[in-house]
Amino acid sequence: MRFMKLGTRPDTFFTTEAIRSVSSEVSTDLRIQVQRSLYHLHKFPMLSKCLRLQQLCSELGDAAEPAVIHLPDFPGGAEAFELCAKFCYGITVTLSPLNLVPVWCAACYLRMSDDADRSNLLGKLDVFFSSCILQRWKDTLATLRSTRKHAPLCEELGVTGRCVDAIATAIISSSTLPGASRNRWAADLSELGVDHYWRIMVVVKSAGVVSSKLLGEALQIYAGRWLATMVPGNGQEATGKSTLLMEKIVSLLPSEEGSVSCGFLLKLLKAANFLHASAPVKTELARRVGLQLEEASVEDLLIPQAANSGDTLYDVDVVMTMLEEFLLQGQSPATSPPREEKLRRQRRQSRSADKVEFEVHENGRRSSSSSHSSKLRVGKLIDSYLQEIAEDKNLPMEKLIAIAEAVPDFARTDHDDLYRVIDIYLRSHPELDKNSRKHLCRMLDCKKLTVEACMHAAQNELLPLRVVLQVLFFEQSRAAMSGFQVTELANNIKALLAKTGTGGDAGSREVLKLHHIGAASPSQDGWSISRLKRPAAKLQALELKLEEENGIDDGGLIPGEALLRTPSSRLKALCSLPRNPKKIIAKLLGLNRSANERN
Repeated sequence: MRFMKLGTRPDTFFTTEAIRSVSSEVSTDLRIQVQRSLYHLHKFPMLSKCLRLQQLCSELGDAAEPAVIHLPDFPGGAEAFELCAKFCYGITVTLSPLNLVPVWCAACYLRMSDDADRSNLLGKLDVFFSSCILQRWKDTLATLRSTRKHAPLCEELGVTGRCVDAIATAIISSSTLPGASRNRWAADLSELGVDHYWRIMVVVKSAGVVSSKLLGEALQIYAGRWLATMVPGNGQEATGKSTLLMEKIVSLLPSEEGSVSCGFLLKLLKAANFLHASAPVKTELARRVGLQLEEASVEDLLIPQAANSGDTLYDVDVVMTMLEEFLLQGQSPATSPPREEKLRRQRRQSRSADKVEFEVHENGRRSSSSSHSSKLRVGKLIDSYLQEIAEDKNLPMEKLIAIAEAVPDFARTDHDDLYRVIDIYLRSHPELDKNSRKHLCRMLDCKKLTVEACMHAAQNELLPLRVVLQVLFFEQSRAAMSGFQVTELANNIKALLAKTGTGGDAGSREVLKLHHIGAASPSQDGWSISRLKRPAAKLQALELKLEEENGIDDGGLIPGEALLRTPSSRLKALCSLPRNPKKIIAKLLGLNRSANERN
């Protein structure tokens, strides 16, 4: 840290009965009150260098007893005033980045410029600031931090602006240095207030020299330093500062995708929700998260609902915004038809065009593959997220369905997770009527359920009857096509499957495999196959249950036309099942009886 010493005389200030005075043979003739300190000084050294004191003394006029000049709002307080007074007396004073700003503000208030006396204090302070302070990184930061207590006057004097420019210039210049040196400035800047930090980062960002990745890392360090400490609850001022900090950080986010992590953006979004940040701030964060949604985790997406913003535990609307933004990516093909046609013409004209077209198509194929895999990951992420929020008793069914149906169909390789969402929601909302349960289950594709999910669904009493029938039909059709003998199913279903195809041993092995899988990893929600040795969803039980149902909606129950091209006559019989649930049961039972008679 740099220092500057002014004056050569020893310190002769002393205190007597709360009065600060100067040891001198000449009696004092000037009284100045600064805060709680009363100074007895001499007019000659003080007025010769302070134009303001000259003016105030002239206004008081001549009097037998010296009048007291009151300076209640003196910048820097009594300590800064005393340093200025010692300079006037030629007493040695030491200046550093720690006291430069208050002394500068005090000298400005007293108007200690060269207009009053040559080589006055203001001129010396400016030289020290320019030649020493601004040339050293740590000294500039210390000086900038000290300007907060005297912000308006420091802005007027240009101290703040010059510090900001010097720091920004140093950061920009360091961008060509090795990585270890480049990252040091981010930690140092994290000690600054948000107003100074924002001004520096705006200059750095606009220069376009520092990489967006490095800017993103610096923002993450700064947010981690301050957001955790600015917790609302200590008054409205704390909340206002946190909200301002949030808005400033968001405004500084680099526009390049991937410059900041998805997890960091989601942390900002949670904080913005908690701090009641403005709608544009939250929308911008949600949009940025949507561009990198495949990097998120389920825990990241569980964003607590802002107080007094709704009854749900989590903010599901903002997740819907993220998903919509993610799905907007990559909708246009990598190579447009006009471009493809042009490449074909070039291929006919030149042999080198073959290579060009191959590269274009290869890049398009890779982009499409990447987009497809990203959507698969996001589809899995959203289904896992839905399982978490489905337990919320205040979550409207319409919002759950909207998010689930926003995921493209190809992004779900199976519907097991989606079935689990429905099961959790039904268990958490027992008040749902029959029509609501049917509406919820319409988003489920029974053809995409695995064997384990089908076994669970077949005995799930919360599901509408039409869904159970769909599950039974498609599972029997699938088993018939594969030729497997599923020993854990009801007897009337086994009788039908036993006559379908060959390879009973393979079927037995498959059943045994599924049995061991279920026994090895039993789940708490009853999904283990080993617990389904005696399924409750037998067709006879369903037939009895049908007697209790009134007005079952069986529209679109058996879409069996897709199976009509199979060579098996039994599959054709299955696909010709009637749409009325009672007739379906009768048909299935009839098929089983016929099979047993033939045996």
